[in-house]
Amino acid sequence: MPIALLALAIGAFGIGTTEFVMMGVLPEIARDLGISIPTAGNFITAYALGVVVGAPLLTAVAVRLSRKTMLLSMMGVFTISNALFAFSPNPETGMLFRFLAGLPHGAFFGAGAVVAATLAGPKRRAKAVSMMFLGLTLANVIGVPAGTFLGQQVGWRATFGVVALIGVVALAAIAKLVPHQRQTTNTSLRGELGAFRKPQVWFALAIVTFGLGGGFASLSYVSPVLTDVSGYDGTSVTLLLSLAGLGMTVGNVLGGRLADRFPLPGLYGALTALAVVLLTFTVTADSKIGAAVTLFLVGMTSFMVGPMMQARIMEKAGGAQSMVSAAVQSAFNIANSIGAYLGGLAIAGGFGLVSPNVVGAMLAVVGITLTVASSIFDRKRTPAPAPAVEDTELDVELPRESRPEPVAA
Repeated sequence: MPIALLALAIGAFGIGTTEFVMMGVLPEIARDLGISIPTAGNFITAYALGVVVGAPLLTAVAVRLSRKTMLLSMMGVFTISNALFAFSPNPETGMLFRFLAGLPHGAFFGAGAVVAATLAGPKRRAKAVSMMFLGLTLANVIGVPAGTFLGQQVGWRATFGVVALIGVVALAAIAKLVPHQRQTTNTSLRGELGAFRKPQVWFALAIVTFGLGGGFASLSYVSPVLTDVSGYDGTSVTLLLSLAGLGMTVGNVLGGRLADRFPLPGLYGALTALAVVLLTFTVTADSKIGAAVTLFLVGMTSFMVGPMMQARIMEKAGGAQSMVSAAVQSAFNIANSIGAYLGGLAIAGGFGLVSPNVVGAMLAVVGITLTVASSIFDRKRTPAPAPAVEDTELDVELPRESRPEPVAA
């Protein structure tokens, strides 16, 4: 694999840390800024809103830039926004800087996925994309627990100061390791938007939204499940969340390899496994060991889908890949919101803390159904192969004027 993927993974590690560490330092932020924890939770929403808005907007603005320049620009915005957030004097400015920190998220991953796929070549495209996303999943194993510990011991501002430093390292790595890639001369905003006229692109975005939404329905409420149902104490939750992050890492790598060899069967298998694991969690949640093992599997099966769909949507987009790659990140965050919302409705409806897993399984089944519809659409659009020409059809006498002239002795 090209060394440039390391630079992309470092950037992904910083982005993954800033996105998910907020959940770990929320009490410290609320206490320092004098707000309630539910109000502090709006910082999570502000970041997600920034991702959804920024992915198409910044990609559209920078559509004529080289991809290396795009990556450097997005990482620069990320670094500055996190540094400003670390010095936020009040909740209002904090919300603004948190929103700004989310803006480059989707555009960075969109451009990074195209760069990774281009460097690796078509036969290793999904594996290369998964290597970049390895940084995102490792953030849940290393970055989030370390950032949470730092925030608890030193203060949340130190956590986001370190995130900004990771951004500086990523900037240096991208500048040094990522080769310059020119945009094609016919690249235009109209061409990029034209990819959205393809039904298969929308199928892919819908599969991401509902398939990954199933995993997020479970993971959004896993902390109270572990404490109130499985019987773990609060101090163990951080370690168990790292276990889920390890599952995400394994799933991301496995998904990338399956997508290159068995793209459609691999996607069916990942979504089916996710539905089965989520239903299993409703039973194993009563057991400490069972809950830990199943939590790992939830993380693994959820993140197997990511590299598969990133590779699939780039294939279906043809030459206009930047905008649709960024749109996958918007779909990813919409999946997070939908899963958390529907899982919360199930709990509020009195169905219990494990009920989001049933909701998640249902969302995974929707993802499977959309995959079936997408494959049927593919078959209908694929032209039938031309009938083979029989050898006997070629065994005819040439007209006199077509016969070769005899060669003189």
